[in-house]
Amino acid sequence: MSRALPWTEKYRPKRVAEVVGNEEAKRQFLTWLRRWERGVPEKKAALLVGPPGCGKTTLVYAAANEFGYEVIEMNASDVRTAEKIKRIVGSSIRETSLFGYRGKIVLFDEVDGISTREDRGGLSAILEIIKESRVPIVLTANNPWDPKFRDLREVCEVIRFNPIPKSEAIKVLKRICEKEGIEADERALALLIERAQGDLRAAINDLQAVAQGKKRITVDDIRGLGDRSKQMDMFEILRRVFTAKTFDQARLITLNPSFDYEMYFQWIHENLPYQYKNSIEALAEAYDALSKADVYMGRIKREQEWSLLPYALELATAGVSLIPHKPPFKFVKYNFPQKILLMARTKEFRQKRDALLRELARRMHISSSKLLIEVLPYLKIIAERRRDVLEKIAHELGTTGREVLKYLLKV
Repeated sequence: MSRALPWTEKYRPKRVAEVVGNEEAKRQFLTWLRRWERGVPEKKAALLVGPPGCGKTTLVYAAANEFGYEVIEMNASDVRTAEKIKRIVGSSIRETSLFGYRGKIVLFDEVDGISTREDRGGLSAILEIIKESRVPIVLTANNPWDPKFRDLREVCEVIRFNPIPKSEAIKVLKRICEKEGIEADERALALLIERAQGDLRAAINDLQAVAQGKKRITVDDIRGLGDRSKQMDMFEILRRVFTAKTFDQARLITLNPSFDYEMYFQWIHENLPYQYKNSIEALAEAYDALSKADVYMGRIKREQEWSLLPYALELATAGVSLIPHKPPFKFVKYNFPQKILLMARTKEFRQKRDALLRELARRMHISSSKLLIEVLPYLKIIAERRRDVLEKIAHELGTTGREVLKYLLKV
């Protein structure tokens, strides 16, 4: 039994048809890739989105092998500065391959691992690469829904991947065992998939680890591996909350390393009406629990009582899931929180407005909060009824009356 290579590489599919699951995502990706054979398409980049181990990177390499393309890959850990991205990738997007390939694919793997704070210019450089590229650009991500990736999503063909069905994943593990001459209890393989929480790549790595020196694998061998934590995107987190059947199932979601409770509150608030749209009673009960969680969060932030956080999270997870009138679970399309989108779109306006209000507060020798509560309502009335007076105020501030009117009337 050869172990010179990791089994994830040794048994990586060489053709698209060998990639299991996600038939619709495969179709969308191949349709996008074939557009390049007719010229440069409108969307030069494809963003493959889904949980770890669902076949995103595998599909890219299988398609490249089938189409005769060379893959130029960069991981998020490599994308630290704009200079490095341009040095490695810059020439690749303009030059032909030296090794007889028909073309190239530039792959940015795990692009959501880029930090806008630490990776100076990384996202901007990728956007520039996409704009200039004459070859296909593919990006993979587990959770690219952070507002910082909005510009990137807008220039990409976004293709959604789902976890590989358990039955399909077990078949893959069975084939590997057969080729390695290993007899495996099917219950053991099922436990491997469950332990990896649907991450096929992780399950294959675990299979190789447990198979060391063995010709037969049992359930007891798998149980000896211990627990594994898995990163989940917000779509998967919501699905697990809504399908939880016990308090512990719902609560354990908050212990996952990828659980961001601030972002979760936005997502659960946005998507409750979609999940419980057929039951007004369930929606009311869920929002009641969420409102109580919000009361806890207010006290936590106001008084720094962080010992209350577990109670708030339990209300926001188990509280919205384990309710008396809960309808049967149905798959629905979860939406990105509109509040976050609105905040991103109005960021420039709010910055200019706040700068004006700060200047008003400074000139009037009052606090910004007092200005908002006691002065701004009167300024709005002046703006509506006596614009000549507002123009005099604008003149005193050293700005044009038009600019002051523009922002004060939108406050």
